[in-house]
Amino acid sequence: MRLGLALGYWGRGPSPEHVPLAQEAERLGYHSVWTAESWGSDAFTPLTWIAAQTSTIRLGTAVAQMAARSPTATAMHALTLDHLSGGRMMLGLGLSGPQVVEGWYGRPFPKSPLTATREYVDVVRQVLRRAAPVVSDGRFHPLPYQGADGTGLGKPLKPITHPLRPNLPILLGAEGPKNVAQTIRIADGWLPLYWPPSRPEIYGPTVSDLPEGFIVAPLAQVRVCDDVAKGLLPVKAMLGFYIGGMGHAARNFHADLMARMGYEEEARRIQRLFLDGRREEAILAVPDAFADEISLIGPRERIAERLELWRKGPVTDLLALSPDPHTLRVLAELNPGRDNELGLGLS
Repeated sequence: MRLGLALGYWGRGPSPEHVPLAQEAERLGYHSVWTAESWGSDAFTPLTWIAAQTSTIRLGTAVAQMAARSPTATAMHALTLDHLSGGRMMLGLGLSGPQVVEGWYGRPFPKSPLTATREYVDVVRQVLRRAAPVVSDGRFHPLPYQGADGTGLGKPLKPITHPLRPNLPILLGAEGPKNVAQTIRIADGWLPLYWPPSRPEIYGPTVSDLPEGFIVAPLAQVRVCDDVAKGLLPVKAMLGFYIGGMGHAARNFHADLMARMGYEEEARRIQRLFLDGRREEAILAVPDAFADEISLIGPRERIAERLELWRKGPVTDLLALSPDPHTLRVLAELNPGRDNELGLGLS
């Protein structure tokens, strides 16, 4: 199991710790560093900044939101950063949810999310292969555009720039069983948001039959500390925000996933409290057992013991949301055999 450093997205502004953390992770032998976006900082610019100040660590988006850019624009970002970094780019994509897609990007949330995702990935792959002009007769991402409000003058194009790697890895964030099954069919890897290491079957039967070289890279908060209950508070704060605030009361994919994991009553209570403006209560309503199951929190010995569960399953990369160098060092010491290539087409 390889290690990655997940930095997420910015809050009020850029963190001065992100570059030093990425440099320390590289020094410790971490395989990858990952940035994200929601409705503030974007994923690609901070990753480029980190790329310029590192030399070997892989660079991933976990995730870049599909609604933020057309698939050709996303492919341009990926191939550009892949060139500038010497072939270190890993493209993680996510569909997000209706609240963000319609409220922030001003686009309709696709009525067929699986189809929209499949079309998006196909266009990105066409750009990266550069075998022919890019064309798509898809419902959501047609190329050239043939809508009634167009000029009719669009023509299929190939990227001017020759991509460095036609097989640049594409990973998808997926939560529902059908979405996960499609991800395994069309992508090079999967980015689970919540990973219960002792029961991965929660994501569906396809998780037990993965293609050779397929990447499973869940995000998990990791924190070395003496007080487990206190250490779980940031995990519960994140869960309270995602389950309570990242979506509508009637359509929240994160809350639905928590419900499928056996916490339906708790998930709905967190939603109600958060949407009523009672955020502190929503955070405290997150069960310690749930927060603990999907994270690695506590003294070194406890993390070492629980890390064995993560190694036994299909996880290939553990992406650690870890705020301090000490935790990064401990995790590296507890995880032997780091930084194998796992067939990513890298030299």
